Amino acid sequence: QVQLVESGGGWVQAGGSLKLSCEASGVMYGVNSMGWHREVAGKKREFVAAIDTGDATRYDPHLKDRFTISMDVDKKTVYLQMNGLSSEDAGTYYCILFSGFDSYWGPGTQVTVSS
Repeated sequence: QVQLVESGGGWVQAGGSLKLSCEASGVMYGVNSMGWHREVAGKKREFVAAIDTGDATRYDPHLKDRFTISMDVDKKTVYLQMNGLSSEDAGTYYCILFSGFDSYWGPGTQVTVSS
């Protein structure tokens, strides 16, 4: 059974930084790619960034200047470095993993930004 465990969320002052981590376990057929989505106030879950095992990355164009995604393939762990956080970034961040024809979501980690 695939499980994703996110960490690194918390409280930060506006302009500050956080680094999220997401570690996968129970992956039977290898990892194709991993990524992050988020649910922020008043919006549906939205794409943030993704990375595949060849280190190819994709970003929401509005976030790519402040967010950086990376992955440790051996550890099956994806990271999201977030800089210059504002209240618009506050919300729940979800990790997603693609393996074979399946996708798996983490339970989410909360990011709170104080102005």
